[in-house]
Amino acid sequence: MILSPILPRIGDELAIPDALLGTLVSVYSIMVGVFAILAGPVSDKVGRRQILILGCTSMAAALFMHGFVTGYYSFITVRIFAGCAGGMLSGAAVSYIGDYFPYERRGWATGWVMSGSAFGQIFGIPMGILMADRWGFRSPFYLFAITMGLTVILLFLRVPQPNVLRTKHRLSVSKAAADYMAMLQRPDIAWAAGAYFMMFLGVSIFVIYLPTWLERSVGLTGDQIALMFVVGGVANVLTGPNAGKLSDKIGRKGIILMSCVGLSILMFLTTQFITGPVAAYVFFFFTMILVAMRISPFSALLTALVSDERRGSLMSLTVALGQVGFALGGAVAGPLYADIGYGSNTVLSAAFVLIMGLIVWFFVPEPSRESD
Repeated sequence: MILSPILPRIGDELAIPDALLGTLVSVYSIMVGVFAILAGPVSDKVGRRQILILGCTSMAAALFMHGFVTGYYSFITVRIFAGCAGGMLSGAAVSYIGDYFPYERRGWATGWVMSGSAFGQIFGIPMGILMADRWGFRSPFYLFAITMGLTVILLFLRVPQPNVLRTKHRLSVSKAAADYMAMLQRPDIAWAAGAYFMMFLGVSIFVIYLPTWLERSVGLTGDQIALMFVVGGVANVLTGPNAGKLSDKIGRKGIILMSCVGLSILMFLTTQFITGPVAAYVFFFFTMILVAMRISPFSALLTALVSDERRGSLMSLTVALGQVGFALGGAVAGPLYADIGYGSNTVLSAAFVLIMGLIVWFFVPEPSRESD
């Protein structure tokens, strides 16, 4: 989300071709997947809080290092470091919600936590775009490094370790690999992981080159794209907690399917609908409503598939597969955009988002409150 809107600036300042810009996102996603797999069993053993503190500290350092890149290869190296930090954070963040809240309140809690990302979108992404326009693409990363450092302090002072069962097994690569294989042999977990993969694959193909297309083909300025992200962030904040709370009452799967169908239709119609700034604002507002409707219920659904002492491993597994999907999407998105045009990105992403919704509806069970 930080990188995608300023990819055109990065390409211009460092002379990186459009087809290669997507790899700056892909390599991050690959490392997130690798380190999520490694961090999951560790968080089950030592607790989520410690992993969150370590991940945020590492991310603060990685963001600061973005200010010193000089070309494509140094940028790739820094993105690898950032991906390692992101992998530590991704699974532990959602697992923490599952540890702290009962299942019948996890949709509400996830919605509020995810709204933090939306608030960041409202303020951070437009600020990053404006800073990149005025002082170069490196400037936003210094500011974001400071905010991540403040997050570390917040974790120390205000975020406790939930009192849940932790795994008693000794940490080892062979034991972790065996646990992951055992989880994937369960059909419900295998399908849920596949849905997560499809979700990130579709989003990646769609969003990475959206700002580039808006700027170079539709004619939007950096300020207008920044305002579009503000509008989308407002939609996310308004929708996330309410969608999560509603899913606590009526169930997750119906909301997930409805949001996937609607999002697929919007993605498919992107190039026909967006003809100027106002259309872009309206389009992104409804897109982010549908994204928020999907994320909170799906994350809450995943947390209930295993017991407390294996939740970190499950969430890290799904995050890893999701990031593999995001990396694959980033690798595909560049050639599609450069060789065929952004319309091909929208059609393919719409198909994957729809597949994700169908997988959840038909193959991922929703636990009852009694079983929880």
